[in-house]
Amino acid sequence: MGKGDIRSRRGKIWKGTFGKSRPARKQNKKRFPVAHVLQQANQSTPETPAQEA
Repeated sequence: MGKGDIRSRRGKIWKGTFGKSRPARKQNKKRFPVAHVLQQANQSTPETPAQEA
């Protein structure tokens, strides 16, 4: 049970493979670019000047 054992987690890490003992990461959901979200937020809120105290 070490680096040479492909069935163990450590062996999979050393070899660089995935399987039952070391599942690959799940794909993330579709992400939207930040610029698109910021542009949409700026359109819905009018810009107001900062008030001085």
